[in-house]
Amino acid sequence: MKHIKFLGVITAALLVFTSCKSNENNEEFNNELQSKSSEKPGLPSFKMTDLEGNIVNLADLKGKKVFVNLWASWCGPCRSEMPSIQELYKKTKNENVAFVMLALDNNFEESIGYLKDENLVLPAYYPAETLPELFNVPGIPTTFIFDEKGILVKKIEGSDRYNTDVYVRMLSK
Repeated sequence: MKHIKFLGVITAALLVFTSCKSNENNEEFNNELQSKSSEKPGLPSFKMTDLEGNIVNLADLKGKKVFVNLWASWCGPCRSEMPSIQELYKKTKNENVAFVMLALDNNFEESIGYLKDENLVLPAYYPAETLPELFNVPGIPTTFIFDEKGILVKKIEGSDRYNTDVYVRMLSK
């Protein structure tokens, strides 16, 4: 029994450690994106289910700036950044921006329950098919920001504070 508890603690620690990436890695990735403009990843074609049960293809959001956040209700760093994402969403929802809060819980009901319990009003989605290669990340939360052409302009591994002028400007005209 002690071994099982110990393995549970080790597993939890590994999840937290892999979820909290340093900004140094993000800076390196984003600098690499800027230097390889012709090789930047694009908005993938990927089917998701929305809160009403409709199937939506992520690629259909091309033409808007797209903020994609991979999260789960059991993820502490994900939960801690949600209020700042909510504020960013409120500040930019009248702009040409689409928010995709892609829930990675075991089932969508858990995700929806968490959002309701925390009074978060965000556009939540659930994978309707296997995640595209771009979204196969080592830890969550991870956020991707695409421009209107569908080109990835920023990737943030680990939690961040999104309710800042920098992100508002990035998502606004």
